[in-house]
Amino acid sequence: MNTSSLPEKPSPEALPVLIVGAGPTGLVLALWLTRSGVRVRIIDKTSEPGTTSRALAVQARTLEFYRQLGFADELTEGGHKAIGLNLWVAGRKKAHVIFGEMGKGISPFPYALTFPQDEHERLLVDHLAKLGVQVERRTELMAFEEAGDRVIAHLKRPDGSLETCEAAYLAGCDGAHSIVRQSLSMGFPGGSYSHLFYVADVEAKGEAMNGELHVGLDRTDFLAVFPMKGDKRARLVGTVRDELEHASDKLSWEDVSRRVIGWMQIDVERVNWFSTYRVHHRVAEHFRKGRAFLLGDAAHIHSPVGGQGMNTGIGDAVNLAWKLAAVLQDRANASILDSYEPERIAFARRLVATTDEAFTGVTSSGWIARLVRLHLVPLLLPPLFAFRKVRRFMFRTVSQTSVNYRGSSLSEGRVGHVHGGDRLPWVTAELQGNPKDAPGNSRDNYAPLRSLDWQVHVYGEATPEIRTMCDARKMPAHIFPWRPEMSQARLQRNTLYLVRPDGYVALADTSSRTAVLAAYLDRHNLTLIKQKAG
Repeated sequence: MNTSSLPEKPSPEALPVLIVGAGPTGLVLALWLTRSGVRVRIIDKTSEPGTTSRALAVQARTLEFYRQLGFADELTEGGHKAIGLNLWVAGRKKAHVIFGEMGKGISPFPYALTFPQDEHERLLVDHLAKLGVQVERRTELMAFEEAGDRVIAHLKRPDGSLETCEAAYLAGCDGAHSIVRQSLSMGFPGGSYSHLFYVADVEAKGEAMNGELHVGLDRTDFLAVFPMKGDKRARLVGTVRDELEHASDKLSWEDVSRRVIGWMQIDVERVNWFSTYRVHHRVAEHFRKGRAFLLGDAAHIHSPVGGQGMNTGIGDAVNLAWKLAAVLQDRANASILDSYEPERIAFARRLVATTDEAFTGVTSSGWIARLVRLHLVPLLLPPLFAFRKVRRFMFRTVSQTSVNYRGSSLSEGRVGHVHGGDRLPWVTAELQGNPKDAPGNSRDNYAPLRSLDWQVHVYGEATPEIRTMCDARKMPAHIFPWRPEMSQARLQRNTLYLVRPDGYVALADTSSRTAVLAAYLDRHNLTLIKQKAG
């Protein structure tokens, strides 16, 4: 149908946020905003959610966000906890490392989890539907422009008709080929790697199908085996034979390199899904222009090393969601939206740089890279992982629990090792005056974060002045009786921590002065963000 001559129908009324793209990033943005009482509309040009597993790793920081939304347990119960890593070189198993719960004491989710993206998206869609929001499928953003205090978006509906939609803000969660980014004429600098890779979800048997991670390294080939829940299920990621790299759109499972699969003795019985892809590394020049924002793959893409991509997009969504909610509800200055880009673009650039170095080391044919990956890494990895500090460092890095916003305009103060902008250290704790067996007592300091509110935390004793001021400002104050484990988590006794809705410390003040807290709240015009019932 030719839609160019059809008149555009206006939306019934303007809405606060239009979300373009219903992958995990857009869905989490919609969930957080809806839970915060903000009306959203989420559209996607595809006819159905993804039906392939694609992104597989769900990091601890993402699970912490999902706990705030109330459904982390559904992923941990439906996913697979990888308990170890095996390195194979030229047909022999050279190293074995036990992960276990290497993040114990750092996060309530101290392990590596795999959960297929298709199941992941269905779970998010279901929870969004329970809040009364449906994804509008086969609905495409054609163009948009900013007009004063709103964005005017031109949409094509499933029947081919055109519609004009007005929104206060537009969120581009529409992937690497983002129409939002292109419409903003936003540069997307970076490049692509020369190798062609394949990804396949299979049912197989053999030693490498034991529920652990396996990585096979050779002079030119590479294979990674990621366990999935269920008997004999795994994701294989490997290299395509060099002579076939220019025929990527015509390749099948029969065309992939079998040498590493053979010497790892993987007997593939069934291929459920197969695709080829090239790895890109790009970061948009900006993540915001006016009332339009870029999130997820629309803002940054990088190698799959470490399973960071989807989790980084979800981090973008959480970061932006609470800020939009605060501004739209007149509970904070609009200037807090200026912090979205610097907070998230800094992490995206570091991530692309580090995954680029790691990916180059794994795939490079240079003799130094081969020496490192084929000889030094298998030799050094087991003894290094024997050290608790190394295991904890690796967990913090991969799990994204070390991501911080110390340079942000919203981050102030430092007490000991905890700076404004750091993720709130997680500890087991009980709220003052809350009986141990009280219903809903989660016995840790992350339980209050489910309110999605700004809040004050004090570990030890809070001064009467702090309590009085928090009451007057309608700012929740959570007082946790001091325990020795809190110092191990680098919290300090009787210190005031102002915590953002996303669980990051905004302000740390060892003297617990009401004047310091009041000045911060007044500077950003912060008040309590109320939640929508349900």
